[in-house]
Amino acid sequence: MDMSRKILTVLVAALTFASASIAATVSQAEHDSIVERIQPVGNVYLAGSEPVVVVQTGPRDGASVYGTFCIACHASGVSGAPKLGDAADWAPRIAQGTEVLNNHAINGFNAMPPKGSCMDCSDDEIIAAIEHMIAGL
Repeated sequence: MDMSRKILTVLVAALTFASASIAATVSQAEHDSIVERIQPVGNVYLAGSEPVVVVQTGPRDGASVYGTFCIACHASGVSGAPKLGDAADWAPRIAQGTEVLNNHAINGFNAMPPKGSCMDCSDDEIIAAIEHMIAGL
């Protein structure tokens, strides 16, 4: 029994090293061919869960950025976020100047993540959202 266990261990080790040696000699072209062959041929989605493809035709305006990303916190004041249309919330922030206000919105400040989690928004779109939020004050 002990001898058969040793033989089995040697065989497993030999196969492991042999397969590692073969894998190391696969060329880039062979690797690319293998990757291409094992790609899925399609996707399966449940009804209503198909991915939404949004084709952006240009920069978004402040209202649409606010309505998509900013509203989650700035409508109700989550974690101290200044609420839309609330002059008392915005006054100390506006007093710091637009450069500081824009910098905090773009780079994040306190509980607000950079760009309010709109990572595909440009700096100009974030600034447009700020201008939208303070326009009615």
